[in-house]
Amino acid sequence: KMTEINSVNWQKEVKEAKLPVIVDCSAAWCGPCKMMIPVLEKMAGELSEKVKFVKLDVDHQSDLARELRITSIPCLIFYKDGTEKDRVVGYSGEFGLGRWIDILLAG
Repeated sequence: KMTEINSVNWQKEVKEAKLPVIVDCSAAWCGPCKMMIPVLEKMAGELSEKVKFVKLDVDHQSDLARELRITSIPCLIFYKDGTEKDRVVGYSGEFGLGRWIDILLAG
């Protein structure tokens, strides 16, 4: 299960994380977001030693979503050492997402 992110735990869970973090910005009503859940959960299990996966509900955390400049969902944001390094918007299958993560971890 991915940790739910909010303005209270954002600093600890993302900015101060030891591992790189992927923030899944989504909403319950979003079809493509729902399609990504099993992909993200599978990858979170497989990559738990290398990457931390967390979830941000843009409806329930609208202030934080605004602060992060989320304009479309699903949106995955890659953080390393507390800094945003990249983001991808829209549905990504396991292969495309895996390549994206591999490239970012290598860089």
